[in-house]
Amino acid sequence: MEHASKGSAPQSGVWAVDASGLVKTFGDNRAVDGVDLRVRAGTVYGVLGPNGAGKTTTISMLATLLRPDAGTARIFGHDVVKEAHIVRQLIGVTGQYASVDETLSATENLVVFSRLLGLGRAEAKRKASELLEEFGLAEAAKRPLKNFSGGMRRRLDLAASLIAQPPLIFLDEPTTGLDPRTRAQMWDTIRRLVKTGSTVMLTTQYLDEADQLADRIAVIDRGRVVAEGAVDELKASVGSSSLHLRIQEGQLIERARRIVEQVLGAQSVISPEAGKITAPMADADRVADLLIAFRQGGVRLAEMSVQKPTLDEVFLTLTGHGVKEPPAQSSADRNETEVMQA
Repeated sequence: MEHASKGSAPQSGVWAVDASGLVKTFGDNRAVDGVDLRVRAGTVYGVLGPNGAGKTTTISMLATLLRPDAGTARIFGHDVVKEAHIVRQLIGVTGQYASVDETLSATENLVVFSRLLGLGRAEAKRKASELLEEFGLAEAAKRPLKNFSGGMRRRLDLAASLIAQPPLIFLDEPTTGLDPRTRAQMWDTIRRLVKTGSTVMLTTQYLDEADQLADRIAVIDRGRVVAEGAVDELKASVGSSSLHLRIQEGQLIERARRIVEQVLGAQSVISPEAGKITAPMADADRVADLLIAFRQGGVRLAEMSVQKPTLDEVFLTLTGHGVKEPPAQSSADRNETEVMQA
């Protein structure tokens, strides 16, 4: 895990991250192939992609852990190569695997990190206590880390990366392997970080995580950005919302289908056994017209919902495959993991 001393506040109006044409090659593998990214300060920016897509390698270059083979990147206006010492004062990095010392307690870990960053003994203890409270670890402060769950260790690792209160935080798959409850707790923590002024750049394989947290998303596949935009923009790019209906009387499903197609002007799909109708819906305002038409036609609804396209559909449309982790770790994956563990 990378820790840096607290830097001066970045200038207002400067991009938190401004990267252009980033390239990184490992042997014959072009892990990152011309990546452009711009992250606005005070937001959560998601980098979404499958294992081996180049997410961690990209973060490592932005965090000065790897030198780009080509391209440029600036953090709050500072070049990651020429001004690496300044960049390190402005960032915190938390990787996929906790970097804490299991022979120490939670408090001792945070005090050690604080002392390494130049804090005095009393200030280090005060900071450790504050962070343990913030991350819900106060009751386990003196417990040996060997008794910590995976989620507790991940929260401690994140707490350690925030000792210097950096304006930009890189989170590389911070919830990988966590149970749903602990993942939700981490999401709440990330939201609080942004509310208090930090910028978060988050890599993830989890579509729901990106959907929940990110203001904007870059979809990376095979080392390239294949799409970028706000979550709703990406969803809209693959099609309109869809209307889902279930009627109470199955014998009226054909009548209901005709009404749907007449009002919406679009073809619908019927699942007769479930009494369900699905149809594309470009204009949600037509729902009121449809309800009136159903009442006039004597059709009673059991359920109705309008659903936007999912990020899963976005990813499948853009890349032709999903984001499930392959059964074996590729060479690109190993390179990325080794970088963050170095």
